[in-house]
Amino acid sequence: MEDVDRTGFGPAGRGGRSLEDGPPIDRIESVFAVYETRREDDQLVYYGDPLAHPERVLRELWPVFHERGYDATLETRHGEYVLVAQPTTVGVDGVPWTNILLLLLTVCSTLFAGAFWYQIDPFAEPTAIWRAWPFSLAILGVLGVHEMGHYVMSRYHRVNASLPYFIPVPTLIGTMGAVIKMKGRMPDRKALFDIGVAGPLAGFVATVIVTVIGLHLPPVTVSEAVLQDPNAIEIRLGYPPLLELLAAVFDQPLYGDDPATGVNPVVIGAWVGMFVTFLNLIPVGQLDGGHILRAMAGELQETIAAIVPGALFALAAYLFYVQGHSVNTVAVWIIWGLLTTLFASMGPATPVRDEPLGRRRFVLGIVTFGIGLLCFMPVPVAIIG
Repeated sequence: MEDVDRTGFGPAGRGGRSLEDGPPIDRIESVFAVYETRREDDQLVYYGDPLAHPERVLRELWPVFHERGYDATLETRHGEYVLVAQPTTVGVDGVPWTNILLLLLTVCSTLFAGAFWYQIDPFAEPTAIWRAWPFSLAILGVLGVHEMGHYVMSRYHRVNASLPYFIPVPTLIGTMGAVIKMKGRMPDRKALFDIGVAGPLAGFVATVIVTVIGLHLPPVTVSEAVLQDPNAIEIRLGYPPLLELLAAVFDQPLYGDDPATGVNPVVIGAWVGMFVTFLNLIPVGQLDGGHILRAMAGELQETIAAIVPGALFALAAYLFYVQGHSVNTVAVWIIWGLLTTLFASMGPATPVRDEPLGRRRFVLGIVTFGIGLLCFMPVPVAIIG
């Protein structure tokens, strides 16, 4: 269904000078001279001439449409400028079957991975993998709370976002994490900062809780047969300062003299939360750290982001050539060096209104990056065998 008015004198809401659902035409024409309006399905379409630079036109009009529940873009069609307003929906539309399916698959994959941490052979005892549910719950808990932090703050700022998508992958932890899909543009730096910082802070709280619980659970004992097996592979996790600090505060040792004894797998779930927090706070592209730094530093963020891949490659080289770690051990930083190169090239999210942040948010951003440093470990995983 398409309504058109080229004369500019049609009735409001029927292809005339003013579309009922949109903002007042006088407000639009302060920066965009409209000579035709259309309603194309659920879109509001305005043909006209910009009265300022197109970026300024969009910066001026986007908030006006956002207040009416629309996401505005300025396009060109056949040589004409077109202002297109697309309805935004905030929240879940229908049953999120894809999210549910991925969650169930990730439950299965984390149970399977957790079985190994509990010294259960999932191939010999497939019905016993359910005993790894504390590990699975710890992993899904810290990842889910992190992403829901982003989701809740997106709803608060009326930015359309999906529910978390969990990623099931047969790794040591059974997943590659979780993500939410952001739609539309960020209104301003405050929204960009709040949405970016909410995930790491929420995940940090969940990780601390899971850590404290895991430290008070009994350790796992490796059987003598596994210790004597010449083909056995030893996996050593590097502990970040935050985990060592919590262990010291609650007087729960992470290290022991007995090589057959290891921390409870729930602590491994907390370790995952800390590692994910650090990775997400790397200040490049549209990672959480990229959002936060873009809101704090403006366009300077792109300069800082360009340095990050080189720093990660340098860390890998130092660990390999100076510390003598294996390629398998340093591969994580090589991979993330490549990933951050890609993320940096894609650029950060750009808010419509680009005013500086207030002091309180700026300080909170510094604190959040400090939390990220507490979650950093030079050698996350060392595989020996």
